[in-house]
Amino acid sequence: MALIPYRPPFKDLEDWFEDWDFPRFPITPVIKEPRMDIYEEGNNVVAEIETSGIDPTKLEVSIKNNILRVEGKEEEKKEEKKRGYYQKEIRRGYFKRIASLPVEVLGDKAEAVCEDGILKVMIPKARPAAEKPEKKIEVKVKKTKK
Repeated sequence: MALIPYRPPFKDLEDWFEDWDFPRFPITPVIKEPRMDIYEEGNNVVAEIETSGIDPTKLEVSIKNNILRVEGKEEEKKEEKKRGYYQKEIRRGYFKRIASLPVEVLGDKAEAVCEDGILKVMIPKARPAAEKPEKKIEVKVKKTKK
């Protein structure tokens, strides 16, 4: 199955504005949508989510009705002292990614590991129910009264 990476529809325009030093109004926390790859590997569905810069203990992962939800919060404090000035910045952000999984899965047996800024969620596929043979249905014709 070929996967098409998610790309927000106005990403190019947003990137263009980020290159300028405009203050954003109203000033709100930055909401990021991390990139996500979903693929099948053996008897598992695997989702890899880019989470660099986020403390792995602040990530929440859940699966319900074959829908994967990943949420995270980040806070970065930066302090800079140079000759003649002092600058302190606090950056906060929040993200949420929700993805429909391509097959039935066993969400209660899922595992997640975060390594080198990549969250890897491994979810076992549910065994497909035995396929029932096709059933032919007879079409009955009723005569109408004239």
